[in-house]
Amino acid sequence: MIVEGKVLESQKAWGEGIVNIGRTFLDEGDYRAAAKEHIDKFYNYQEGTVLFKPTLASQRQFRLDFEGALSYFVGGNSDYPEDHGFAIKPWTNVRWESIGINIIGEMAVAMGNYFFTPADGSGEVKVEYSFAYTTDSTGELKIILHGSHLPYSP
Repeated sequence: MIVEGKVLESQKAWGEGIVNIGRTFLDEGDYRAAAKEHIDKFYNYQEGTVLFKPTLASQRQFRLDFEGALSYFVGGNSDYPEDHGFAIKPWTNVRWESIGINIIGEMAVAMGNYFFTPADGSGEVKVEYSFAYTTDSTGELKIILHGSHLPYSP
């Protein structure tokens, strides 16, 4: 059964995973392996389609497979030439500001803002998110929809 506390825990751990990918990049470690592990841990590509709309994508803004998500996080995939590696910017913190979590049967939907702190010391970057979660066949909470957008600026 999905409960709000598990969603909040998963969000916190997801943010820590993004920070870890960037730290691994800075330490000249295997950041691609760290990103693959992150995607495996938090997204349910193993059991079906994940609807993934990353923040900084406009040419191929919707990603339905693991490789599309990996490219967004670490770049280096010629099928996604605009990807420069969101997770290897890098970031030192991800702070979540939830406006709400709805639990509907075996699915949870969460929406709000998350704030990314750049490692270069510049100010936080505010991003809007909508995530949907379900449990996989082992009972682990997994993302099945990831929508992330920069706030509207007239």
